[in-house]
Order: sequence, then C-alpha cells, then structure tokens
Amino acid sequence: MKKRTFLIFLFLVSKFYATAQTQEKLFEDSYKLLNNMIINESDYSFKKAVFAVENTYLNNKLDTLFLSNKIKTLKNLSLSLIKERFLCYTEKDKDIVNKRAAIFSIICDTIPINFNDKIYQYEPFGYDFNDVFGHNTRESLFVSKLLETRKGNCHSLPYLYKILAEEIGIDANLALAPNHVYIKHRSVKDGWYNTELTSGIFPIDAWIMASGFIHIDAITNGVYMKALNNKESIALVLVDLAENYNAKFPKNDGSFVLKCCETAIKQYPNFATALILQAETHKKQMKKEQNNEKANQLLLDLEKEYAHIHEIGYRNMPEDMYSNWLITLRTERNKYENKNLNTFNKK
Repeated sequence: MKKRTFLIFLFLVSKFYATAQTQEKLFEDSYKLLNNMIINESDYSFKKAVFAVENTYLNNKLDTLFLSNKIKTLKNLSLSLIKERFLCYTEKDKDIVNKRAAIFSIICDTIPINFNDKIYQYEPFGYDFNDVFGHNTRESLFVSKLLETRKGNCHSLPYLYKILAEEIGIDANLALAPNHVYIKHRSVKDGWYNTELTSGIFPIDAWIMASGFIHIDAITNGVYMKALNNKESIALVLVDLAENYNAKFPKNDGSFVLKCCETAIKQYPNFATALILQAETHKKQMKKEQNNEKANQLLLDLEKEYAHIHEIGYRNMPEDMYSNWLITLRTERNKYENKNLNTFNKK
C-alpha cells in the first residue's frame, strides 16, 4: 500500500514538473516571438504579440478561432462605417482620420445597423470597474477577455484599438499616463490629440496633467504622454509577459523577468514600468543573496536604479487616486474635452 502511495506521489510530482516545464517553454517562445518583432520589422504584428502573450498565460488554451472571428467582425464593421460616413474633415489625411473615426465608433458608440431591412443597435464596449489593475487575475487586462465580455479597461481597450487600426491598414500610437494607457494621434488640422477610450472622448493634455502625478521631467523624458512607435509598443507587451510570468511563477529566480525588462528598456529607455519591475526583481535577488559583499553591491546598484527612476520624473500614483482621476473625465467632461475635434461628426 505504501509503495502504491509513493508511486502515485511520484507520478503527481513528475506531472507537476512536466506542466511547469511546458509553461516555461511557452513563455520562452513568446519572448522569442516578441524579440523577433523588434529585430525584424517584417515579423511585427501587434495582434500576434498580444494574443501570444495571453495564450502563454492561459497555458496554450486561448480560443484563437473565437478571437479571429471577433476581430474579423469588428474589422468588417469598421470598413462598412468608413464607406458609409462622410466626416466634417477635408484635409489631405482625411482617409486616415476617417478610419480612426470608424474604430473609435466601434469601441465607444452605439451604432444603428441595417440588416435585412431591420435596424439593430450595436452596443459599444464598456468599462469594467472590477479588478482594474489585474490584482485578482491577469486575465482582467486581456484583450481576449474584453472581446468575450465586451468590458475592458485602460489596458485592453487601447490595445484593441491598435489591433483594429493595424487590421485596416493604419498606425495607432499608444501613450502612457500614470497607471494608464491611451491613444495619441496626429492630424493635419489639429496636430497631436488624445483619444481616451475608457470615457469615449478626446481630452486635452490638461486632463492628463490634472492627475497631479506627472512631473515636467516625465514629459520631457518621454515617460508619459509620448506617442509610442511599434517597437516601443512591443516593449509594453514584453513587460506584460514578464508580469504574467511573475503571476504564474511567484518564486522564480528573476532571470526571465529581467530578460524581458532589459529588452523592453533597450527599445524604450525611460519606460517607467519596465525600470520599476527591473529594480523590484533586483531587490528580490538581493534579499536572497547570502554573500554579504555581493549583497552590499546589489544594494548600491539598486539605490542607483531607484534614483534614476525618480530623476526621469516618475512619481507613484496611488490606485484610489487613479480611479478618482479617471472619474473626473466623466464628471468634468466640459472642462477637459477637446472641443476643436469635430473629426467624428457626420456632415
């Protein structure tokens, strides 16, 4: 009986380690995929990057057929809106602006759809106030969860916008604010302008500054309010991958997380989230170090890392203050909305 129990125990242990090794390989494969997108521009696909990372976290169980159909439907709806709408915008970049308008409408607007001579109401995506920061589960931040539930947050909504933009052949620039991701575009008529998908409006920079946690150095150094290029956007996804890894393997040695952070920082040197995650990982390694001399050196290096993060203008924004700041965009819309943007009105 004891022998049989022992054999069952061995089987379960071997199965656990085999599963862990399989998951580790998925994470390594995702890292290679993202790194190749940085090295080879022809390999770049934001959609592929995002879903690869989500699939890795879900242990290769992501319903890719469901996602493909959802993205295809939203793409086709975007294309139909582009054909139907005529915007109050006549500048030379009107085709691009029209495509942006279509994607914005799909995410933020109620749209009447004529199907077989019947009018149906297309409902926009909503904001999910539960687990905004992904503390309970990382899936709260996923685009796949957004597509399934039609509720998302400031992470999944702008990611979906960028995916759809690339699906219809235009670029979309992600941008960062404290604890927040939004879209930053440039048009001939209005110059740079902000697209806020959690509230469905185009806020002026003053709203972003109103958070109270954006130091002028953070803007100057591109920590916040910078229109990110595609490689910098992949840097964001690399940190998603690293944070997912920490969630899956909380007792890891830090090597994989640091590899992701270093690659991300190489593309986006003042990416505060990557710099903080790198420092926090070094801190964990320092606490485990048994050699006092090496531990002391790690402490000195860590102090320099945190000092650099402060010097580039990063300031920590408490989560409750973030929520209050986000609400101000709804409650004080008239104060912060860019009234010059008539881009999305029909003629």
